[in-house]
Amino acid sequence: MKLYMRPGALEVLIFGIVFLAACCSGKRPSNIGAPGGIFTACPSSPNCVSSQAPDTDTVHYIKPIQYTGTMADAHTRLTQITNSMTRAKIITSDEKYIHAEFTSALFRFVDDVEFFIDDSAKTIHFRSASRIGYGDMGVNRKRIEQVRSMFNKN
Repeated sequence: MKLYMRPGALEVLIFGIVFLAACCSGKRPSNIGAPGGIFTACPSSPNCVSSQAPDTDTVHYIKPIQYTGTMADAHTRLTQITNSMTRAKIITSDEKYIHAEFTSALFRFVDDVEFFIDDSAKTIHFRSASRIGYGDMGVNRKRIEQVRSMFNKN
Protein backbone atom coordinates (compact mmCIF):
# COMPACT_ATOMS: atom_id res chain seq x y z
CA MET A 1 0.00 0.00 0.00
CA LYS A 2 1.36 3.35 -1.00
CA LEU A 3 0.63 6.45 1.10
CA TYR A 4 0.08 9.62 -0.86
CA MET A 5 0.68 13.04 0.66
CA ARG A 6 0.10 16.34 -1.06
CA PRO A 7 3.24 18.36 -1.80
CA GLY A 8 4.21 20.28 1.32
CA ALA A 9 2.16 18.06 3.64
CA LEU A 10 5.27 16.48 5.15
CA GLU A 11 6.69 19.91 5.93
CA VAL A 12 3.43 20.96 7.60
CA LEU A 13 3.40 17.74 9.63
CA ILE A 14 7.01 18.25 10.77
CA PHE A 15 6.33 21.89 11.63
CA GLY A 16 3.26 20.84 13.65
CA ILE A 17 5.24 18.27 15.62
CA VAL A 18 8.05 20.75 16.33
CA PHE A 19 5.54 23.46 17.29
CA LEU A 20 3.69 21.09 19.61
CA ALA A 21 6.93 20.00 21.26
CA ALA A 22 8.01 23.61 21.80
CA CYS A 23 4.64 24.55 23.28
CA CYS A 24 4.67 21.63 25.71
CA SER A 25 7.95 22.60 27.33
CA GLY A 26 6.51 25.79 28.79
CA LYS A 27 8.47 28.74 30.10
CA ARG A 28 10.64 28.30 33.21
CA PRO A 29 8.56 29.56 36.16
CA SER A 30 9.68 32.70 37.94
CA ASN A 31 8.76 31.24 41.35
CA ILE A 32 11.51 28.60 41.37
CA GLY A 33 13.69 28.65 44.46
CA ALA A 34 13.44 28.17 48.18
CA PRO A 35 14.03 31.52 49.85
CA GLY A 36 14.40 30.85 53.57
CA GLY A 37 14.07 27.12 52.82
CA ILE A 38 10.42 27.47 51.70
CA PHE A 39 9.14 26.45 48.27
CA THR A 40 6.23 28.02 46.44
CA ALA A 41 3.02 26.20 47.40
CA CYS A 42 1.60 23.71 44.92
CA PRO A 43 -1.29 24.97 42.79
CA SER A 44 -4.72 23.40 43.30
CA SER A 45 -4.15 21.10 40.30
CA PRO A 46 -3.00 17.53 41.04
CA ASN A 47 0.23 17.80 39.00
CA CYS A 48 2.49 18.85 41.88
CA VAL A 49 3.85 17.21 45.03
CA SER A 50 5.71 18.85 47.88
CA SER A 51 7.10 17.79 51.21
CA GLN A 52 6.14 21.24 52.48
CA ALA A 53 2.43 20.90 51.66
CA PRO A 54 0.25 20.30 54.73
CA ASP A 55 0.34 16.59 55.60
CA THR A 56 -3.47 16.62 55.49
CA ASP A 57 -3.30 17.47 51.77
CA THR A 58 -3.33 13.95 50.35
CA VAL A 59 -3.11 15.19 46.76
CA HIS A 60 0.08 17.23 47.15
CA TYR A 61 1.87 16.12 50.32
CA ILE A 62 4.72 13.67 50.14
CA LYS A 63 7.00 12.80 53.02
CA PRO A 64 10.49 14.38 52.98
CA ILE A 65 13.66 12.30 52.99
CA GLN A 66 15.61 11.96 56.24
CA TYR A 67 19.36 11.50 55.99
CA THR A 68 22.40 10.93 58.14
CA GLY A 69 25.90 12.18 57.49
CA THR A 70 26.89 15.55 56.14
CA MET A 71 24.92 18.00 54.04
CA ALA A 72 27.67 17.80 51.41
CA ASP A 73 27.24 14.01 51.18
CA ALA A 74 23.46 14.37 50.85
CA HIS A 75 23.93 16.99 48.11
CA THR A 76 26.40 14.76 46.25
CA ARG A 77 24.00 11.80 46.38
CA LEU A 78 21.07 13.91 45.13
CA THR A 79 23.22 15.25 42.30
CA GLN A 80 24.37 11.77 41.29
CA ILE A 81 20.82 10.40 41.43
CA THR A 82 19.42 13.28 39.38
CA ASN A 83 22.18 13.02 36.78
CA SER A 84 21.52 9.28 36.44
CA MET A 85 17.83 9.76 35.66
CA THR A 86 16.52 9.86 32.10
CA ARG A 87 16.06 13.28 30.49
CA ALA A 88 17.06 15.18 33.65
CA LYS A 89 19.11 18.35 33.64
CA ILE A 90 20.33 20.22 36.71
CA ILE A 91 19.73 23.94 36.21
CA THR A 92 20.82 25.39 39.56
CA SER A 93 22.85 23.90 42.37
CA ASP A 94 24.35 25.30 45.55
CA GLU A 95 25.18 23.71 48.89
CA LYS A 96 21.54 23.58 50.11
CA TYR A 97 19.46 23.70 46.93
CA ILE A 98 19.10 21.91 43.58
CA HIS A 99 16.71 22.74 40.75
CA ALA A 100 16.40 20.23 37.91
CA GLU A 101 14.22 19.95 34.83
CA PHE A 102 12.82 16.60 33.70
CA THR A 103 11.55 16.36 30.13
CA SER A 104 9.08 13.71 28.97
CA ALA A 105 10.05 11.61 25.97
CA LEU A 106 7.05 11.97 23.69
CA PHE A 107 5.59 15.45 24.03
CA ARG A 108 8.59 17.11 25.73
CA PHE A 109 6.59 18.24 28.77
CA VAL A 110 8.90 19.77 31.39
CA ASP A 111 8.58 19.26 35.13
CA ASP A 112 10.55 21.32 37.63
CA VAL A 113 12.01 19.42 40.58
CA GLU A 114 13.52 21.25 43.54
CA PHE A 115 15.42 19.92 46.53
CA PHE A 116 16.24 21.85 49.69
CA ILE A 117 18.61 20.30 52.22
CA ASP A 118 17.86 21.32 55.81
CA ASP A 119 21.00 20.18 57.61
CA SER A 120 19.80 21.19 61.08
CA ALA A 121 16.87 18.75 60.75
CA LYS A 122 18.76 16.25 58.53
CA THR A 123 15.85 16.51 56.10
CA ILE A 124 15.62 16.88 52.33
CA HIS A 125 12.50 18.75 51.23
CA PHE A 126 11.36 18.68 47.64
CA ARG A 127 8.79 20.00 45.23
CA SER A 128 8.07 18.43 41.85
CA ALA A 129 5.60 20.19 39.55
CA SER A 130 4.47 20.13 35.93
CA ARG A 131 4.82 23.41 34.09
CA ILE A 132 1.64 23.09 32.08
CA GLY A 133 -1.57 21.13 32.14
CA TYR A 134 -3.77 19.91 34.94
CA GLY A 135 -3.04 16.26 35.66
CA ASP A 136 0.20 14.32 35.40
CA MET A 137 -0.97 10.69 35.86
CA GLY A 138 1.08 10.55 39.08
CA VAL A 139 4.41 11.17 37.33
CA ASN A 140 5.71 13.73 39.84
CA ARG A 141 4.91 11.54 42.85
CA LYS A 142 6.45 8.46 41.20
CA ARG A 143 9.60 10.42 40.34
CA ILE A 144 10.09 11.58 43.93
CA GLU A 145 9.46 8.06 45.25
CA GLN A 146 12.10 6.82 42.79
CA VAL A 147 14.56 9.44 44.07
CA ARG A 148 13.74 8.41 47.66
CA SER A 149 14.30 4.75 46.85
CA MET A 150 17.63 5.44 45.14
CA PHE A 151 18.75 7.77 47.94
CA ASN A 152 17.94 5.23 50.66
CA LYS A 153 19.76 2.35 48.88
CA ASN A 154 23.15 3.61 50.01
